[in-house]
Amino acid sequence: MVPKERGRLYGLISAWLIPQVPPPLWRRAVAAAIGVVMAMMMRITLLGVHGGVGATQPFFPAVMLVTLYAGWRWGLVPLLGGALFGWWLWGGRDGLPLDEDELSTLVIYLVCGIMVTAVAEGLRGAMRGLALAREGRAEAEARLRVTQTAAGVGPWDYDLETGELYLSPAARKNMAIPVDAEIGLDDLPRYVHPDDREAAFAAVMGAIERREDYEIEYRLSDASQGERWVHGRGEVVRDEDGRAVRMIGLNFDVTNRRRAEERVRESEARFRNLADSAPALMWISHPGGVREFVNRAYVEFAGLDYDSALTLDWRTRIFPDDLPEILKAQLAGEASRAPFSLECRYRRADGEWRWLKSFSQPRLDPSGAFAGFIGIAFDTTEAKQAEAKLTGINELLEERVAAAVAERDAAQAALSQSQKLEAIGQLTGGVAHDFNNLLTVIIGALDVVERHPDDERRRARMIGAALAAAKRGEKLTQHLLAFARRQPLKPQVCRVDSLIAESEGLLKRALGDAYTFHMRLGAGVRNARIDAGQFEAALLNLVVNARDATPPGGEVTVESGPVTLAKRKGDLEPGQYLRIAVRDTGSGMDAATIARAVEPFFTTKGPGQGTGLGLSQVYGFARQSGGSVEIESKPGQGAVVALMLPVVDGDPVRERLPKVDHIQAQTPSRVLLVEDDPQVAELVDAMLRDLGHAVVRAGGVDEALARLEQDREIQLVLSDVIMPGGKSGVDLAEQLAATRPGLPVVLCSGYTGGDQGRARAGDWPFISKPFSLETLAQALARARPH
Repeated sequence: MVPKERGRLYGLISAWLIPQVPPPLWRRAVAAAIGVVMAMMMRITLLGVHGGVGATQPFFPAVMLVTLYAGWRWGLVPLLGGALFGWWLWGGRDGLPLDEDELSTLVIYLVCGIMVTAVAEGLRGAMRGLALAREGRAEAEARLRVTQTAAGVGPWDYDLETGELYLSPAARKNMAIPVDAEIGLDDLPRYVHPDDREAAFAAVMGAIERREDYEIEYRLSDASQGERWVHGRGEVVRDEDGRAVRMIGLNFDVTNRRRAEERVRESEARFRNLADSAPALMWISHPGGVREFVNRAYVEFAGLDYDSALTLDWRTRIFPDDLPEILKAQLAGEASRAPFSLECRYRRADGEWRWLKSFSQPRLDPSGAFAGFIGIAFDTTEAKQAEAKLTGINELLEERVAAAVAERDAAQAALSQSQKLEAIGQLTGGVAHDFNNLLTVIIGALDVVERHPDDERRRARMIGAALAAAKRGEKLTQHLLAFARRQPLKPQVCRVDSLIAESEGLLKRALGDAYTFHMRLGAGVRNARIDAGQFEAALLNLVVNARDATPPGGEVTVESGPVTLAKRKGDLEPGQYLRIAVRDTGSGMDAATIARAVEPFFTTKGPGQGTGLGLSQVYGFARQSGGSVEIESKPGQGAVVALMLPVVDGDPVRERLPKVDHIQAQTPSRVLLVEDDPQVAELVDAMLRDLGHAVVRAGGVDEALARLEQDREIQLVLSDVIMPGGKSGVDLAEQLAATRPGLPVVLCSGYTGGDQGRARAGDWPFISKPFSLETLAQALARARPH
């Protein structure tokens, strides 16, 4: 009998003899009775009922078996039964008293029986404890396997003496190794990406040879599900003599963390570019006042390198007469942890004194705790000089009327320009605040992922939060561009009433059941040339604003109809228009509120209840579409906000063709990537390789032309529009159209000015940054000749 089968048999016998759950009372009584009867039958069968020899010996097995099955209390039953049976055989049946030897034998039997009962009870407890321990270990091993599988952690074991390698199913899954494949240490490199293979194998073999721990991250060669990253870790196990005998470790998939880090780096780069392009000083500080970020204007004003600008003590740059009052106001503002403003003279790097007006507002971490301030300061020197000039001009007005008027006009122009800069500064400060909140979510989520890499549920939740924050940042940028009339639109001839009708369900859900919703559509078959997605977003913004201004039980109505303007009205030229209005029965607006309603970040809602970008987005969309926004309202009488869009001739666009999976339909090609930003180039390079393309990179137009001259195998060019050196991506595309007319070109840009108009006017596919993998794949597919 093999050991495994023998162990199974012993287990069955012990489970039958010593059940884990105590048997019921009647079974224990039956077992005790059977033990007594069997012992008596054994004695009577072998020796009859005559003589006292062997009267009690047959009861010892019964005492042990009954004790093991039912416990020591029931083990006493056959013990006492044996004593009575011996008494009966020795003379009790005839009424004779027991002699001295018989009494001694009976006493010895009882003592030995009690000892047997005690030993059997101890053995019973030990065997039950062993069985429970075996079950506990089995349950613990099962839970460990489930936990490892759920967390994606793959353990492995390598015997340093025999060279035998064990990979758990989870470890094989993480490395895309078939479960039934025979794997040795030398077979592992072929599952690692060729670019990482040498470094990864060198790290593992070096650790094995030196008998030391190691930790490494590498990509897999299997790219069927895109680029995948694995984190591997191993440590040495030594015996009692300190000799290394085994190496154990684990691996787990870190692809999502890597992708999230790439997205965060891209988001941080966008934020830094936005901050550095602002014509004002910007900073972010810790609770103690130490700066943790400053923008380019801040560094240039200080005249220091970036690290020195972070630690600059601005008290050394403040005009001496202004210092006492500014220090007092600053301490009070920081202590209040509320928004505050300062204005005084600062010495610029060139030694000139300049007036700076700063705005600081508190920022909170993900838990809601105070995390410091974000601030922005803009130069108001020209405004101060203009005010001084205005004062002087007014004093000399009677003597020099003509000259004073000219001078005053110039001063007012300078003041107006300064006020515009101040508005830009306030706008940039609001953007910085919103982006800082988004970055707080992203950085905090990645920090949690890094500190808890094995917690799959937490990792998935944190990565989802980071992605959602990054997408909110993208939407914020789009809203700002729409307000500035810079958001690229995709206008098409659309039937407006059809778009409104299709949005009815969405509008009702946004409004909620507490309000009455009406639709009165009268535009008929009239069309407008608009971006359908932006129109739906604008209409949704108007309905949400109407809901917020209306108490529960009120009414919101969406109306449409034709309007003819016989003469110019505001921004609108004479002509035919479609008026799409949202009417509510809310609190209404006064004239001052109406005048500022479309300003960015202006809101009448409480803190945290509105960004002030809703109506500005609507206004930006309307102006980009050739129309405008009209507001009619009085306090207590509700409000009507209307989109005015020009009527156009032509047929509306038809239903789109069925969607094609451009990612899966990609044909591998050799692509020249022309991008001057190294971080963006690295990201787009990875995206192109993820689509299966080979990539050649260039940092400018001249370098791109040199690459094309050297490498005739290039099949497609993907170029940024804005380039250093005086030549743009459009110049490159035009030159290639003349010299290599069959070479497809795709243009992209994250900037809304410059040559983007030429890029969009050309025949080349154009995509706006940031773009997704699907958008990139679709543009590459459009560029190829059919």
